[in-house]
Amino acid sequence: MHEATLWILSALADAPRHGYGVIREVQRLSDGRVRLLAGTLYGALDRLAADGLIAVDREEVVGGRSRRYYRLTGDGEAALETESERLRRAAEASAAQLAARRRLGHAHRIAW
Repeated sequence: MHEATLWILSALADAPRHGYGVIREVQRLSDGRVRLLAGTLYGALDRLAADGLIAVDREEVVGGRSRRYYRLTGDGEAALETESERLRRAAEASAAQLAARRRLGHAHRIAW
């Protein structure tokens, strides 16, 4: 799963959001490390909708402009859960390797 996909699905996990709301929620969730551009976001939203991971929740007009809200689908929730578990296991494995390295006191270095 692409990183942007992970963040978009995460942003939609707790509530439907419109595009700008997704951008803001991704920034909040990532502590400002990830900043989605509108062009990137809307292409990703179209792809995720075509893949059945998100769906249009509703549309409204605000200030004369149409605002489309997206929500996570059951398939999207399952995909996000699978990816979250994969990342959790990878982080645990990395942390265990670093702990082992520290226990060894950096004595064993591999020359490439």
